[in-house]
Amino acid sequence: MSWELDVEELERQSELARQMGGEAGVAFQHGRGKLTVRERIELLVDPGSLQEIGTIAGTATWSGDQVETLKPSNTVIGTGRVAGRKVSFSGGDFTIRGGASDASIGNKSQFAEKLALETRIPYVRLLDATGGSVKTFEQIGRTYLPGNSGTNLSAELLQYVPVVSAVLGSVAGLPAVQACLCHFSVMVKGTSQVFVAGPKVVEQATGRTITKEELGDERIQVKNGVIMNLAENEADAISQVKSFLSYLPANVWEAPPVRATTDAPDRREESLLSIVPKNRRHVYDPRKILHAVLDEGSFFEIMPFYGRARVTGLARVNGMPVAVMANHPKFNGGSMDVAAGEKTIRLIELADTFHLPMVYFADEPGFSVGKAEEEQGIIRAGARVVTTTARSKTPYICFVLRQLYGVAGGLHMRGSGLYRRYAWPSTHGGSMHIEGGTAIAYRREIEEAVDPAAKRAEIEARLQAISSPFRNAHAFGIEEMIDPRDTRPLLVEFIEDATRVIQSQLGPGSGPSYTP
Repeated sequence: MSWELDVEELERQSELARQMGGEAGVAFQHGRGKLTVRERIELLVDPGSLQEIGTIAGTATWSGDQVETLKPSNTVIGTGRVAGRKVSFSGGDFTIRGGASDASIGNKSQFAEKLALETRIPYVRLLDATGGSVKTFEQIGRTYLPGNSGTNLSAELLQYVPVVSAVLGSVAGLPAVQACLCHFSVMVKGTSQVFVAGPKVVEQATGRTITKEELGDERIQVKNGVIMNLAENEADAISQVKSFLSYLPANVWEAPPVRATTDAPDRREESLLSIVPKNRRHVYDPRKILHAVLDEGSFFEIMPFYGRARVTGLARVNGMPVAVMANHPKFNGGSMDVAAGEKTIRLIELADTFHLPMVYFADEPGFSVGKAEEEQGIIRAGARVVTTTARSKTPYICFVLRQLYGVAGGLHMRGSGLYRRYAWPSTHGGSMHIEGGTAIAYRREIEEAVDPAAKRAEIEARLQAISSPFRNAHAFGIEEMIDPRDTRPLLVEFIEDATRVIQSQLGPGSGPSYTP
């Protein structure tokens, strides 16, 4: 006796499931400029690598012992390969009840998370779901006390495998939180929104009428750092997901993936000799330095619209993935405000979790000052950066480009683990800026002078005369001053040393736990 008829029935029901919410639901999704969950999965995984799990999970109508119709679960899960490496994924199907929980079957997303944890592979969320619905109460015949046991698994996952969330539609409730329970998140311009509760709930709670775009589109959620990156369309969003994953190992027990490169390790860019202006008040674009030093075309920026005083991202050095940060003097002079501090913490924790060497191009004038910063808690934010940096273990190199002042300036170095520092001739620093500190330290002498302004200028000139980095180097306060053009060769050499150290650090880190 053969099971051929049963296999044919399995394929028939699988085809019913692949129809998702039906022609009308799919047309509505496309009409809003959005792809279906299955089209998104096709963009994500390598051709022929998809292995779906729970394909026919859904609500069936039976006629005797035959299934007549099947409404599939509004969550699609499975595994596939991204650039040849296996990942686990879940995707919300908005064509079925808008992805609401009352159309779910079992807990497929949690199953996919557990699979990623047990298999030690990355996990990707394709989010397009509205979360909870009061229809659930009617379905189960009662209300219930909410519980977040599933988020325990989500939090644990962050410590062991890369987790990515792509927001590809309107996301509210638990899916909105899941958008942040990750190492990298991206949303789509014009078609994605993220909020705790949607416009109707907000209207009921506050009496205010508001659109979903006003409540949580990219103008809100990318600017405030809830979502890290912005994509032009869904294909771009999924491309960014793939790019991010390409820098990370499959899990914390594996070393970062090294790629072959044709970029010469001893490349010396002439532009580096003049990129930092002689006039200390003039700004420059740090991205030009990154492109001149890192492997060509390898810099992947993270959170470009949040905490803009600091540029952060991933890159490669002689093929080795690294975490990169640099001060941006165009924004708030490059000084660390609350947002830039939060951005720094996220990058350091990511690097520490997945054993990426940290590369810092420093031009730090200090913590941002003023009443507004104090009201936002700059001291607390600064203390968090201090402890995160101190507890990190991954190899860390700093190139001092220009200024380092105060406690924030001191964060360019770490007291333990593999650490190296080089300074460009444009370097200067201290406990505080000469211009501001003179008025405090020499207040009486300035006030008692016949011409206070002239006396202050005289003292500042005297102090500036001894601020040469060569004096610091003479005292071994700077280990090595370098020709800026030597930055890439020295960085490549450091990464070679770092690779050996990283081999001894593989596994769950002893530094700070990753927090979203």
